[in-house]
Amino acid sequence: MRAITIPEPGGPDALVWSEVPDPQPAPGEVVVAVRASAVNRADLLQRQGHYPPPAGASAYPGLECSGVVAALGPEVTGWTVGQEVCALLAGGGYAERVAVPAGQLLPVPAGVDLVDAAALPEVACTVWSNVVQLAGLTRGETLLVHGGGSGIGTFAIQLGTALGATVLATARSAKQDRLRALGAAHLIDYREQDFVEEVRRITDGRGADVILDIMGASYLGRNVSALATGGRLVVIGMQGGRKGELDLGALLAKRASVSATALRSRPVAEKATIVTGVREQVWPLVEAGAVRPVVDRRLPLADAAQAHRLIESSDHLGKVLLTLP
Repeated sequence: MRAITIPEPGGPDALVWSEVPDPQPAPGEVVVAVRASAVNRADLLQRQGHYPPPAGASAYPGLECSGVVAALGPEVTGWTVGQEVCALLAGGGYAERVAVPAGQLLPVPAGVDLVDAAALPEVACTVWSNVVQLAGLTRGETLLVHGGGSGIGTFAIQLGTALGATVLATARSAKQDRLRALGAAHLIDYREQDFVEEVRRITDGRGADVILDIMGASYLGRNVSALATGGRLVVIGMQGGRKGELDLGALLAKRASVSATALRSRPVAEKATIVTGVREQVWPLVEAGAVRPVVDRRLPLADAAQAHRLIESSDHLGKVLLTLP
């Protein structure tokens, strides 16, 4: 088969379309013939040599895919060859075939195109596990989503709205009309406005109950300032750096919490639990049209370098997909 490999870390041109061995399913695994994968910022970090795959995972980038079940390993039940699926991966999505633990498979939701389904697994699992399972967002609360125009952001806006929360999001002004159409009640241009002041103004000084943050260190102090009493900050990215100062006094005064999580490195059993929650609680919202995949564009998998350049520019809205015939 063919896959995108990274012989040496570097820029987008480090991605090489290569002939590689076919994957073989281990016990409990399924091989998926890939129809599409999606580009995540973790793929860019892996390409640069900063985010190696977990032990035992495929060396090829790609944290999610959609396609058709091509083979079943021993001990697999509940899936059949030829079934259309999408999957959460620890790696390997940028390939014609990928082996995946059966617990990380999802059926393609009714009403969703097979290719577009590749835009769902990673964002659905990330947002569900962090915003709902960890932070406990409930109806009537306020959710602040940083990076509203990203794949994570567009999904979080929709899911938060569907769950009855008031959603605020930071995004460039050029993206705000489209994010408003997805359900964001208030948009904040992070380049022109102080998001702490805007959150306080919008909430009449109360603050946000839950903040989903992709920036990390550069936003840490301001995020705490933007939290409501009892608020929950969940950090899932470090685009703004790894190390920041935290005012514990401010955190104590608000009885607030800060959590940081990563999805890719979690044990297979934990991922399976998250995937089960997504299938039971999120997929009905997708099938009802309350939440949908947001796809900026589709590009051939062999053009992965072009897709990486687009993600680096942040000029996209939602997901960039890499497709196979």
